[in-house]
Amino acid sequence: MKSSVVIKSFQNGISLHLDDELSFEELLGEISLKFRESAGFFKNAKMALSFEGRELSEEEEKIVAETITASSDINIVCLVGKDNNTNQNYLKALQMFNHDNGNEGQFYRGTLKKGQVLETESSIVIIGDVNPGATIISIRDIIILGGLYGEAYAGADGSDGHFVVALEMSPEKLTIGDFKYRAKDKSSRWSIKLKIQPKIAYVKTETIVIEPITKELLSGIPL
Repeated sequence: MKSSVVIKSFQNGISLHLDDELSFEELLGEISLKFRESAGFFKNAKMALSFEGRELSEEEEKIVAETITASSDINIVCLVGKDNNTNQNYLKALQMFNHDNGNEGQFYRGTLKKGQVLETESSIVIIGDVNPGATIISIRDIIILGGLYGEAYAGADGSDGHFVVALEMSPEKLTIGDFKYRAKDKSSRWSIKLKIQPKIAYVKTETIVIEPITKELLSGIPL
């Protein structure tokens, strides 16, 4: 008999293939059973989650994620879309997120607009932009799957070893711990943009530096 819930694994994440004919309530029961049975395998993993075979609303996606966490020790960090480029961006964030050795992190889906301030005591992944005039403050680390055009403050309690990551790094203000970044003069907003490359801001010899993310960089910096 065909299984109504199939779990597939990929790097730093899992994909659920869901029956599109079963009622949503019955599907939740099957998901709960499946993850209770495999709880020992996943243990306390931080993972991305994607869906196949069935269209779900945002509310249904949230309920499924909550059902998984209630039935196992998995921490769902973010939801992955169908677009491969989007998936890679999520996975880059998840890989950075796994450097966090402290409290569990969280994610925020949406763009922060002018005048908005988001403050958290944990690490955070923002699925969207931080627009000019908006501010994100975290006691730990900040990962932005979009552009940082406003203000970011990581290590807001003055602690060391924190970082800010963004797919496009162009902050109005950037602070990490007790150090502030002095931005160079910005070029015209109408100039042709080069290919976007994720960058990380971190403290090096008491100065904030911003560099493109590479495997060599991640293995060499004290995160």
